[in-house]
Amino acid sequence: MEYGSGGGGSQSPREQDSHERRKRYHRHTANQIQRLESMFKECPHPDEKQRLHLSRELGLAPRQIKFWFQNRRTQMKAQHERADNCALRADNDKIRCENIAIREALKNVICPSCGGPPLTDDSYYDDQKLRLENAHLKEELDRVSSIAAKYIGRPISQLPPIQPILMSSLDLSMASFGNQGMVGPGPSLNLDLLPAGTSSSVPNLPYHPPCLLDMDKSLMSDIASNAMEELLRLLQTNEPLWLRSKSNAHERDILSCEAYERMFPKPNSRPKNPNVRVEASRDSGVVFMNSLALAEIFMDPLILQNKWTELFPTFVSVAKRIQVISSGVMGGCSGSLQLMYEELQVLSPLVSTREFYFLRYCQQIEQGTWAVVDVSYDFPQDSHFAPEFRSHRRPSGCLFQDMPNGHSKVTWVEHVEIEDKTLPHRLYRNLIYSGMAFGAERWLATLQRMCERLTYLMVTSNPTRDNLGGVISSPVGKRSMMKLAQRMVTNFCASVSTSSGHRWTTLSGLNEIGVRVTVQNGVVLSAATTIWLPTPPHTVFNFFKDERKRPQWDVLSNGDVVQEVARIANGSHPGNSISVLRGLQSSENMLILQESCIDSCGSLVVYCPVDLASINIAMSGEDPSHIPLLPNGFSILPDGQGEQEGDGASTSSNSIRSGSGGSLVTIALQILVSSLPSAKLNMDSVANVNNLIGSIIHQIKASFT
Repeated sequence: MEYGSGGGGSQSPREQDSHERRKRYHRHTANQIQRLESMFKECPHPDEKQRLHLSRELGLAPRQIKFWFQNRRTQMKAQHERADNCALRADNDKIRCENIAIREALKNVICPSCGGPPLTDDSYYDDQKLRLENAHLKEELDRVSSIAAKYIGRPISQLPPIQPILMSSLDLSMASFGNQGMVGPGPSLNLDLLPAGTSSSVPNLPYHPPCLLDMDKSLMSDIASNAMEELLRLLQTNEPLWLRSKSNAHERDILSCEAYERMFPKPNSRPKNPNVRVEASRDSGVVFMNSLALAEIFMDPLILQNKWTELFPTFVSVAKRIQVISSGVMGGCSGSLQLMYEELQVLSPLVSTREFYFLRYCQQIEQGTWAVVDVSYDFPQDSHFAPEFRSHRRPSGCLFQDMPNGHSKVTWVEHVEIEDKTLPHRLYRNLIYSGMAFGAERWLATLQRMCERLTYLMVTSNPTRDNLGGVISSPVGKRSMMKLAQRMVTNFCASVSTSSGHRWTTLSGLNEIGVRVTVQNGVVLSAATTIWLPTPPHTVFNFFKDERKRPQWDVLSNGDVVQEVARIANGSHPGNSISVLRGLQSSENMLILQESCIDSCGSLVVYCPVDLASINIAMSGEDPSHIPLLPNGFSILPDGQGEQEGDGASTSSNSIRSGSGGSLVTIALQILVSSLPSAKLNMDSVANVNNLIGSIIHQIKASFT
């Protein structure tokens, strides 16, 4: 076999066809190119008539004329792009040289004020690292202080934390400690707003129980067992113990005091107090969680110590597990008994909190059924402390029963004795006396909403369904945003609380609104007031939720229209959501984080300005715990008009109320007074906040008239 022999061998048909095409190719003459070029300068896009004329003139086919002009236009476009690229490359080289020169010059710059070195690119990350270290040191200080307080016998005062907080657009005048007077005349108010101590992550209990003996623990076990038996009978018995009653077209369970006393006779250990009244309520509903998970939430020491207020942020202001009396069987929940302290609230400075020292006992009734009972515990060796209590919890609690779909049926009973040393505020009197303010319906509605929120937090499929435009594309970013919003709501509820750690002062003499203010950590001014509106609560909620109506009440936005740029649903109701809002005329670097929630007992709209960099940190899935928040918002409750008065009641309907009653709206603002802990509050600042809330109230009332 010979390789490469003979150059004149036979060719394949494909090679012959290619050779024929090359033979048919003819280059244009110089005259033809000159004529085409002159025509191209006059008209780069000749029409069919012009192309036909050129073909006859030059002896070329019309298709040749058409292709020549197409190729020439492509060639001209490429030439222009190359010229533009050369010019841009030259500009880029020039800017790079200038940037290098500026960086070299900055290395030798010294701050004229402090004489320190210049800031580097890593200053932002160094600042975040310092914040995390400060938070860790504060937790360690709180832990050591709580241990030392047990031996000293009194709490140790702590320094207020120094954290950068977003500055509001409100201009608050300040005076330092060195100033002798105040700027301007200002109202003549005698305000003592600066508390002696500061709030801590470890709550300061009004009473520290002594070390419990074995006899005390045995007594507690007997009390808890008897309370569990009473609770199960309260949960499983209907008439004549519980009577059905209709109020505002809602059926509710009313406890018959006579039937209760016959079924559960109590020894007359103490005389009856005419100021003591009884509130009793029962409600049931479906919760998106199985019974074992619910029992673990109610008995988990970590949740009770740190997360119980986050699970019920609108209801529980302070919660602390004092001691584990007995552990559960095989380390589980069944048989677990704990001594706890709890402080309950209504989100208004007009309603006092209720404090309870109580025992919490858990028992598994059968497979898939759990019961948790709470009952107050009076310390017998410290009878001098008993008169200080105004609240006593009779056996109360809930029953969790598994359902086939992984959910649970929850039946809740709340039964308390309340000593009214002073009458409740007139605005909340009907709501409190009806048993709705602290009753089982509110407990269950909050539990349903928060468990549904936890379910939405864990959902990772179809992330773009819960936001606009896929802004929050990752599941970790969604969870981080929900955690940030949860902290915002918890901070808002804590700022409105009338807990013993807050000292509210009424701004009397300024106007008829009745604004109350307090100072947190010496640098943040919190102002809150409550108004009544003759409008159903769900209508008021929709008004605050609608971004199109926001300019009607948000005076801090100066009438700027906002647009929702991201949204995360955290419940089945369309009102339960987290939104990121942007002002169309405000700075692009400042956004508004807002969470709204609604259930059968009330609603909440909380918002806070957050800079764009912080939002990006949360959306990327990073830890949002260091992001500073200063939330404002509204709490909306029914006014209780037309509800059954007496020993308390509970509705069995879990739908959103749409009755004809009015609404109690609490407006709360937090304003940064100064970033320095040594700053002193100026009366003009208080007057400005009072006028600001007055303006908000005026615009809200005008919107509903």
